Amino acid sequence: MSNVDIGIDLGTSSVIIYTKEQGVCLKEPSVVAVNSYTGELLAVGTEAAKMLGKTPDKIKAVCPLEDGVIADYELCEKMVKYFLKKVSENIVIKPRVAICVPSGITDVESRAVVEAAVVAGARKVFLVEEPVAAAIGAGIDLNKAKGNIILDIGGGTTDVAVLSLNGIVTKASLKIAGNKFDDVIIKYIRDNYNVLIGRHTAESIKIGVGSVAPRLVDAEMEFKGRNLLSGLPQKRKVKRSDIREVLMEPVIQILQAVRSVIERTPPELVGDMLENGIVLTGGGAKLDGMPELVHKVLKIDAYLAPYSEECVAIGTGKLFDFTDDMSDGIIESILYPHH
Repeated sequence: MSNVDIGIDLGTSSVIIYTKEQGVCLKEPSVVAVNSYTGELLAVGTEAAKMLGKTPDKIKAVCPLEDGVIADYELCEKMVKYFLKKVSENIVIKPRVAICVPSGITDVESRAVVEAAVVAGARKVFLVEEPVAAAIGAGIDLNKAKGNIILDIGGGTTDVAVLSLNGIVTKASLKIAGNKFDDVIIKYIRDNYNVLIGRHTAESIKIGVGSVAPRLVDAEMEFKGRNLLSGLPQKRKVKRSDIREVLMEPVIQILQAVRSVIERTPPELVGDMLENGIVLTGGGAKLDGMPELVHKVLKIDAYLAPYSEECVAIGTGKLFDFTDDMSDGIIESILYPHH
């Protein structure tokens, strides 16, 4: 492999890498483990994630990204460098790299992402806003004068945008997404069961019995944690109906952001939405009952895109195929090339 273009979904929860030749070639948690005293890199990705919450003082396992942006620049740089090396060992020429970012990212945050990729070995870096990458990954034709609305619920951020003629018409980005779902579950279990659970257990509950379906079929799930009164381990059971009640608060905030975007959209494009529906992408969009709830609240059909979790990475990797077809002005509005 002499040369390659790489698309990276640099997410708060996971990093997904796509190349045209290999498809999705890497999908690992956004976690880095280092020696607390020397700063030596010990593990990245899946291996580092196994250490979260289980490390002695000499080892620190952390997530370098928070709410969709870089929280620890040095560790993020090491993580990107590790993953790029892992997928491009046989590449002779440094790759062009496209990285997706939340649509509300600042210039300072953008620069940090670009510098991390350049130091990690990229020849040229493009940043693309998540809704654009998600739309391309979902197979939506952006060339047409048709309004398409994308709702991308990731780990740290939710991005919603209306797209038409290769550009973003209206958009919103909020720091309420999959990780927030986990946080409200942790708080509910602590407040109602006096049991402390970790993020991994909360995520298991979310996947197992988490739902926002308007018509709910109740179920139970067992979980383990530490009793806050006795300090001892404890097993308890939680109902789907209870978890649904807790999850509704952050999900309604997301739907309010979608409503706000629709209200700012030209009426002709709103008519297109009724025809095309709302496309849901991202890991958070896989929450049980999400498309049905979106339809119930917003009165617009909604559907989960195929490979919804990988949509953004796929779109980011395919971005290079679209750069020649789009007008220069539009490219500059969604891509930021850095030499």
